[in-house]
Amino acid sequence: MNAALPAWADALVAVLVLAGALLALLGSSGLLRLRSFFERVHAPAIIATLACWCIVHASVIFFSVTEGGLALHAWLTALFVAITVPVMSIFLMRAALFRARQAGEPVPPSLSRSSGQTPLPAPGSAPRPQGSAPPDAIKK
Repeated sequence: MNAALPAWADALVAVLVLAGALLALLGSSGLLRLRSFFERVHAPAIIATLACWCIVHASVIFFSVTEGGLALHAWLTALFVAITVPVMSIFLMRAALFRARQAGEPVPPSLSRSSGQTPLPAPGSAPRPQGSAPPDAIKK
């Protein structure tokens, strides 16, 4: 079916596609401007997901208006991207962190509580003096 889009749908689809393209360009520029891998990995991952959602919304509007019914098949693409991009980013960051540690290069500090660091105090509690045992470690 080759139905012309109404002006409101045409404008909305154009704005969403243009926004998605500009966001993708912004994420790509992060690859060039940021220095280390650990900084560079965030820009494309976060921005590409947002750009994908803009393009998917434009597709849903376009196909829903031209076909005369709600066309949600494009959302499968966005769902796939929203699931795989963070997982892929985590695996890439872990591999890069492992390689950097093996090579003796400086790496971002660990945020894990199991890495030998002292646990963070509970919100609203007073900080424990240095060298004192936690309350549950005191034997009665």
